[in-house]
Amino acid sequence: MTSPVTLPLWLFVLIVLFAAFTFASHFLFPSVRWFLRRRLERAVARLNTRLKRPIQPFKLARRTDTVRRLMYDPQVAQAIHEHARENKIRVDVAAEKAERYAREIVPGFSAFTYFSFGTRAARWLSQSLYRVRLTNPNDDALEKVPDDSTVIFVMNHRSNMDYVLVTWIVAERSTLAYAVGEWARVWPLRSLVRAMGGYFIRRRHNNPLYRKVLARYVQIATDEGVTQAVFPEGGLSRTGGLGQPKLGLISYILDGFTPGESRDVVFVPVALNYDRVMEDRNLIEAQKGGTAGFNFTLTPIFRYLRRQIWHRITGKFHRYGYAAVSFGEPLSLTDFLATKRPDQPAALGDALMDSIASVTPVVPVPLVAHALRDGAVTAEALDAAIATRIARAEQKGVGIHLARDDLQYTVEAGLRALEERGFIDRDEDPNAITITERGAPVVDYYAASVAHLLDAERLEDAAE
Repeated sequence: MTSPVTLPLWLFVLIVLFAAFTFASHFLFPSVRWFLRRRLERAVARLNTRLKRPIQPFKLARRTDTVRRLMYDPQVAQAIHEHARENKIRVDVAAEKAERYAREIVPGFSAFTYFSFGTRAARWLSQSLYRVRLTNPNDDALEKVPDDSTVIFVMNHRSNMDYVLVTWIVAERSTLAYAVGEWARVWPLRSLVRAMGGYFIRRRHNNPLYRKVLARYVQIATDEGVTQAVFPEGGLSRTGGLGQPKLGLISYILDGFTPGESRDVVFVPVALNYDRVMEDRNLIEAQKGGTAGFNFTLTPIFRYLRRQIWHRITGKFHRYGYAAVSFGEPLSLTDFLATKRPDQPAALGDALMDSIASVTPVVPVPLVAHALRDGAVTAEALDAAIATRIARAEQKGVGIHLARDDLQYTVEAGLRALEERGFIDRDEDPNAITITERGAPVVDYYAASVAHLLDAERLEDAAE
């Protein structure tokens, strides 16, 4: 028993490594994880004292626990059995498919990533690219939203910058959980989106089992008070104007809501507008070609960053103009459902889009583009057309927010932005303004973002 044993060196090293790994996995790693988790919990507790809407425990739960909760949900279990029966497969095979869907959907929120990196990066990027303006903060109305309700920000979708801009703007209020399309399921965005609390949704190639898993996740998160951000239009606007609401996520929320029993849901309309949408020409081409959208790759982003870094080095960089955000009147789901309607989801979608439309910010390029679209061909005619639009809109109760509260500066800023991109030509002598051939669809695109506020016919219809 005490005699020495001779081992080859490679075997001795292997045994030592195995012992070290066993010690680390059974003793060291759990202790380190416990220590870090305790520090994180204390940090989140301090953070919640500063947030107007604290981070809900559901959002801080481990991802595996949330996946397990979904799998044991009675409605998901029933959907698994129905899927197995309809597709003539074993129940365990259907359950494995449901679990893959759950792991695909459920985020892995990290408060550290969100506040230490995400919101700071969002602020830096927003202010680097745009002059950001909060044109209608509506603080009084937002302060009156009950603390025990679930807040869902509903927004028009102009650009992928919407995610960045609103994340920063509401960072003092709460964290946001976005529903993100399949375009972001590329490395390294996939892990970052999950750490920021975003959950992926399939707009295509889904089935009733997938939709049930997604619906139950949305309903559970809503019932647990998780603050969310939803784009009712579903995808980016390819025309520049507001689109029709798509009722997928809104229908899930309604299906899981019982007035008087469920936690109240308060929808907060958010409207965004830009002097320059980075994807504008791609969206216009997609609309012209009748395609559903365009494929997302990281190559254009890297190319764009390289160009902007070079412009900064050479002193040629300047921002893209104004980006504006405006908040509308909160809408309580309990109050909304108190009035019976034939189609509640459609009525709710229309009400939310109307609220977004009513507070859409007017920034220089869309304002100028709207007047150019309607035939203003000289500087004098443009000034008169814009003054008429502002007076007509204000008479009907539509708020117009001028850059620096200066009409002339607003007009010049809009013209300069279009001219620098080659969309208009200006002749200084007769003060003539000509829309170039390549600029015509772009002018229409930006004009469409404020057409519902500035078109004379629409204002007259609204007044009636």
